This record gives sequence, C-alpha cells and structure tokens, in this order.
Amino acid sequence: MYSLLLAATLANPWAVQHTPAAGTAEPIGGYSAGCLQGGQPFPLETANYQVLRPQQHRYFGHPELLSFLDTLTKSAHQHGLPPLLIGDMAMVRGGPFTSGHASHQTGLDADIWFRFAQPRLTPAQIKDPVPVDMVASDNRHVSPAFTAQQQALLKLAASDPRVERIFVHPAIKQALCEQTTGDRSWLHRLRPWFGHRAHFHIRLACPAGATDCEVQKPIPAGDGCGAEVESWFTGGSEISSKPGPRKMPVLPARCEQLLQR
Repeated sequence: MYSLLLAATLANPWAVQHTPAAGTAEPIGGYSAGCLQGGQPFPLETANYQVLRPQQHRYFGHPELLSFLDTLTKSAHQHGLPPLLIGDMAMVRGGPFTSGHASHQTGLDADIWFRFAQPRLTPAQIKDPVPVDMVASDNRHVSPAFTAQQQALLKLAASDPRVERIFVHPAIKQALCEQTTGDRSWLHRLRPWFGHRAHFHIRLACPAGATDCEVQKPIPAGDGCGAEVESWFTGGSEISSKPGPRKMPVLPARCEQLLQR
C-alpha cells in the first residue's frame, strides 16, 4: 500500500513542490480544482495551538487564512478554551492532494480538530495523532465527547465574517440546531457533510481583489435547521471521503504555469 501511495505522490507534481510560487499571494481557481500563488507557512506551534502531521507539509495558506487562524486560536484562548489542534491546510503551491481531501487546493481551507491539545501533544503524537469521534454509533446523534467547549469553538469560528462555510457532520449540525438559544445567526455557515466526525472544515470566502478565485454558490437563506438538516438522515448511506489516490482534476491554465516557476 505504501509503495502505491508513494508512486501516486511522485506522479502528482503538486506534492513534490518545496517552495512557494513567486508573486503576490493569490488563490487561483476553485477550492477543489485550483492552486495557490505566494503561499505562506503557518507557524507550527504557539501556546495557543499545535499543527498536526507537519511531515506532510500541508500547513501553507493564503495570508487571509493565516490571519484567520491566528485570530481564532487567540480568541479561543481568551474564551478559556484549551489550545487547538490544526489539521490540514494546503501544500506550498496548493493544488490537489495525492490522497485524502478533494479540496484544500487554494490556501483558503483548514481543518480544526474537535479534540484539544490538553495535555499538549508530544512530537510522536503530533506526527500520528489519534482523533476523537464526536458522533455516536447510530450516526444521528453526537457522542458524549461533544461538549460545550466544542460548541463554543464552532461559534467562534463561524462568527468570523471571513468564513464562507464550515463543514460538520450532520449529527453535529442537528445537535447545534436543537441546543442553540439566543443568537442563531452563526448556524447559517455550518453545512452538513458526512465524514467530519472528529474535525470541522473551515472554508474562507475569496479575498477581495482575487479575480481568479472561483466563488462558490451562495448558501441557502436561513439557519439550515429543520427539514434541511433532517434530509441528511434519509435516503441512503453515508457519503464519505475514501482514502487512496485520487483522479487529478483539470486545473486552470494559470496553475499549470505555477509549476514552471
């Protein structure tokens, strides 16, 4: 299996880039078919967070993403939350991953784990972290691991106007629809998607002036509760990301040019 993954990695030119593409920072193309010019690395560790699996070199992003993560980790600390665990962002020039995510290609996506760095992870644990499942075995309800701390973290992230949407497991969305009182405006940005059991996926909107960044279709009006979230529990089996090599998407011409710099 390892030899197959290695061969697929070598066949993916984006996975073997080591330096950012020169030029002003700019997301190019779509979240699932794009690349990143002028990407920057996110510092691997502060008192407020730790970056997971740095050996995969998926800790690069557009400056807007780095600024957002810096704000979120500091805000979480100020609200009394433990240090965060930051998962995959993008590769140094963006582009498609060899395996795993279909998105994370333009430097505007990041995964935040629901598990906190309390206690802080050792180097060995950071290299191979163990997730904590927030969804019960019935796939319809949250597990006891999902507490007020996870809810507070999601609210902090979703309340930032730079966020375009946040993907969470439908059971988590359902639980928040039932539990949230008072301000419910932030629920609008929480979008159900199977597979997000131990982390949530933050996606920022295209930054101002990024003319070649592909804008997503707007989220429907409302908080997304009721019939909308309930529809995810009817009509078929769970959809999830399957591990293993992916078919490479067709990228914008500008992305192909980035590989030549």
